[in-house]
Amino acid sequence: MPYITTTDNVNLYFEETGSGTPILFIHEMAGDHRSWEPQIRYLSRFYRCIVFNARGYYPSDIPKNVKAYSQKTAANDALAILDGLKLQQAHIVGLSMGSSATLQFGIDHESRALSLTIMGCGSGSDPDMLENNRTRYRAMAQNILDGHYQGFVAEYSSGPYRQPFLKKDPRGWEEFRNRLMTHNPTGKANTLLGVQAERPSLYELETHIEKIKLPTLIMVGDLDEPCVPASIFLQKAIKNSGLYVLPKTGHTINLEEPMQVNYQLHQFLTAVEKDQW
Repeated sequence: MPYITTTDNVNLYFEETGSGTPILFIHEMAGDHRSWEPQIRYLSRFYRCIVFNARGYYPSDIPKNVKAYSQKTAANDALAILDGLKLQQAHIVGLSMGSSATLQFGIDHESRALSLTIMGCGSGSDPDMLENNRTRYRAMAQNILDGHYQGFVAEYSSGPYRQPFLKKDPRGWEEFRNRLMTHNPTGKANTLLGVQAERPSLYELETHIEKIKLPTLIMVGDLDEPCVPASIFLQKAIKNSGLYVLPKTGHTINLEEPMQVNYQLHQFLTAVEKDQW
């Protein structure tokens, strides 16, 4: 299996296919490198597509110390993939937890990105709900550590913002749920504790976000209630950004509406490379 080692000696599993300008995909908390398959199958015809599993997601290493997990660490891990492949720059694409890492990458490593694509970003960022959400993430992690991972999967995969996916594509939703069931419980709990329960609200990062000059595509489903206002905030804060809203669509937009996401993403990348964005 191909691995790249981070600066803190964590081995990250990765895959790549296609040739041309590189795209690095960063997965969500409930996904892994397999979640991007609909995008890889299409975009690898035109680009070098790279996917990897975040730390805590087998076959990547699963650090036992929660302090090894954070949003900034996730962005640094993406940088480690580029460094390990000797790539100076790439288009960075992320969903949910991966979109937060993509945004952090744009803040911390802007010169290494050609563009940012931020999908389903901002869950848990509402300032009025921030502490409640952090408490909820910690409770979810504790439930997993107490041996109730199957219950976590059943509840999380059936949440209100996954329901549009289930209704439109029961077979695709079942594949998503089954992949989630294969994840390592310790890695999942540590991710919830170190990333979700500790990451700053988007609104706390406003002064940093406003400095991003990269071409940025923001995508969100209109039924992904927590992420809609956050996406509008991002579109206003990032001057070189555009917002695409998918109708009647929930959180897992790249799996729920793969054709629309592929088309919009391809159009965006083409415009960026032709300096027409």
